[in-house]
Amino acid sequence: MKRYITPTFLVAAILVLLAAVACGGDSDEIKPVTRVISPTTVATEAPSRPEPVPIESADTIAPRVDPKPVIPEASGLLAPFTGNEPFAPELADTGRWINSEPFTLESQRGKVVLIDFWTYTCINCIRTMPYLRSWYSKYAEHGLVMLGVHTPEFEFEKLYDNVVDASQKFDLRYPVVQDNDFGTWRAFSNRFWPAKYIIGKNGRIRYTHFGEGEYQETELVIRELLEEAGADLADVSADAAPQPEFDTRSRSGDPMTSLTRELYAGYERNYGALSSNGEIPPYVLHPEYYQEVDADVLYVDPGSHQNHFLYLSGLWRNEAERLVHARSTENYEDYVSLKFFATSVNAVMAPVNSGTLDMRITVDGRPLTEDEAGFDVMFDDAGNSFVVVDDDRMYSLINKEMFGTHELILSSNSDKFSLFAFTFGSYVGGERES
Repeated sequence: MKRYITPTFLVAAILVLLAAVACGGDSDEIKPVTRVISPTTVATEAPSRPEPVPIESADTIAPRVDPKPVIPEASGLLAPFTGNEPFAPELADTGRWINSEPFTLESQRGKVVLIDFWTYTCINCIRTMPYLRSWYSKYAEHGLVMLGVHTPEFEFEKLYDNVVDASQKFDLRYPVVQDNDFGTWRAFSNRFWPAKYIIGKNGRIRYTHFGEGEYQETELVIRELLEEAGADLADVSADAAPQPEFDTRSRSGDPMTSLTRELYAGYERNYGALSSNGEIPPYVLHPEYYQEVDADVLYVDPGSHQNHFLYLSGLWRNEAERLVHARSTENYEDYVSLKFFATSVNAVMAPVNSGTLDMRITVDGRPLTEDEAGFDVMFDDAGNSFVVVDDDRMYSLINKEMFGTHELILSSNSDKFSLFAFTFGSYVGGERES
């Protein structure tokens, strides 16, 4: 049975937005699309469950930090210990564990504990993993306890086997615990992926960092707290891998040429965006998308595309978290298209239920070249670029050295193809494998 989105003013809102974009209004009309911040604070804000509110990527949208966070984010070296720092809350409502038997934070008193909130399709989380692996390798035997708290963004990320596979893929050897009910997330009043909380030997939170970046500072904090706890690090180098640089052009003051924001395909986040009193424009720019949910709709691509939005052609079904290609085709005539500004493009995709399918990808009307193809792109004998979608995960589609704008099209002949979200990057030289 089809469910209808009401009230009708939501559809009216998307029509007004479509008119503003199509008419090429001045940038003031669409400024809520993006608010540029320092790239060192890249993070993804999570929804307040169970309400379907939009999730924002601080690649382009500034995080809304609570007036009184758990502890202020450190700037520079660790502040002197005062004894007034908040105690870390206990892990709450946790699920199954990976790489460890269950333990409590209370049982780790006397040690330094680094908690990393992550989810396995989050590109911002994935980019931090080389540093997490390095810290665990260098400091675990000196008293550092690391715990990855896996708090899922999408329903399929709640599956234990998926989290095990992701932990193995990213070579995470430290303990990981599932937080499917957001219990530990809420206990820490956390709001972002990734988020790091470092707890000193007395059980108090001494440092937090939300998002990417500040890796050298974080390592210095780890070392200082370990030495407070009595560790001898004289023979352990503090040299960290160099932090990647963001292309300054991605921080353009013009939202129409800045780094493309995270784009969500499911109606929950699009509906939530329409309910945000104009603060966040929706992600799919078709009014018919908002008239029914869980409905197969034949879409027509308007042809003219703007940065930060998704456009559809052919028969697609809008579901809560994703778009599903709603028919089998022969010539890739149905597609999802977008105009992006970035060096790299990733997509969270999956086959419906299970199986394997091919997804063809073109940029500016042509197949990708090998020097711009993402890590998951393959080529057939005719030179066509495609991705084999065989699992519920994030796929690397485009990885260019230079920041720029291009038109991207994804298409599949399979009626089992589903798309959850796009994410974008602006590293100088492109993405590094994690």
